[in-house]
Amino acid sequence: MTNSNEVAYAIHVDQRLCTQCGLCEAFCPVNVFELVEGVPQALRLDDCWGCETCAGQCPAHAIRIEASAAARAAQADREMAPPLDEAVKAQYKEWADAMREILGLRWHPVAISLIKAGEPLPDVPLPEQRLRYCQSLMAARRGASIMMPANRHACPDGTSILGLTPMPEKLASGELYILFHKLDSVEAAKRMVHERPCLEPRTVDATVVCPLDDAKCAADVVAVIAKPEQMMWLSMATSYYTGHRHDFHASGYNAQCVETTLLPLTSGEINISFGCYGCRASSDVDDSMMMMGIPVDLMPDVAKGLKELGKKAIPQSRDKIYLPPF
Repeated sequence: MTNSNEVAYAIHVDQRLCTQCGLCEAFCPVNVFELVEGVPQALRLDDCWGCETCAGQCPAHAIRIEASAAARAAQADREMAPPLDEAVKAQYKEWADAMREILGLRWHPVAISLIKAGEPLPDVPLPEQRLRYCQSLMAARRGASIMMPANRHACPDGTSILGLTPMPEKLASGELYILFHKLDSVEAAKRMVHERPCLEPRTVDATVVCPLDDAKCAADVVAVIAKPEQMMWLSMATSYYTGHRHDFHASGYNAQCVETTLLPLTSGEINISFGCYGCRASSDVDDSMMMMGIPVDLMPDVAKGLKELGKKAIPQSRDKIYLPPF
């Protein structure tokens, strides 16, 4: 599986440190490494995703991954999308301001857009090196706007889930989850893979994440990274006009790609996530934080419900009005 990548990766293995344990060969999702007389060799560099799984699993820290060229858009000749309509931008900013002011969010809510195959591309910069999808979300919550076609995504798992690429065999078979000791058996791993939603390969050309108050294209989902108490109020805001109780789906696997993005997108309902191994190991998300994905079609009622809760319920709760005196 070649990645048609305009950025090649150089893989440096320090043979003075290498213990020839073979973990790099075992853990590489796309089979870049091969053991030659017990010595790991990166024989399929064109397949490298730059995900650094090999480097992360190397007990001797003998592996270094280096991008050998600056990133360039693979779709340089693609039609560019017009700027986002000013009225829509103003609406998004109003929602973002309401969430930040009423809830006291430290970070920006994030507008998530999946650019379907063949659609015009928004004017959003690409990162110089590959990022994991969860890393791009964390950067967007701090104010960055990032577009990532398949050759900018570093996580083969998330990239295939979001419909940019086919799924590597080591992931589809469950083998890699067993190597990471994330699940008890291949059968359990296969069930987890089978039960999660996954878009058809090559149906999405790029993911775009932006601060909601500075979105560059129409959003599909709004992601919020916040504390549990703030998530409680968002959940209540969604139910303010209906009283509907939510059936959340969370597992600790594939948090940002499945639980924060794809489940809200495909179900039309909000969903929460506690994070996962990947996003907590590779991003700056705090241990006290969790995530929520909100389909953009629900945002008008979420914003209105939140404003109503902010008149009395939220300030009274935070003032602990029922706490007995000591």
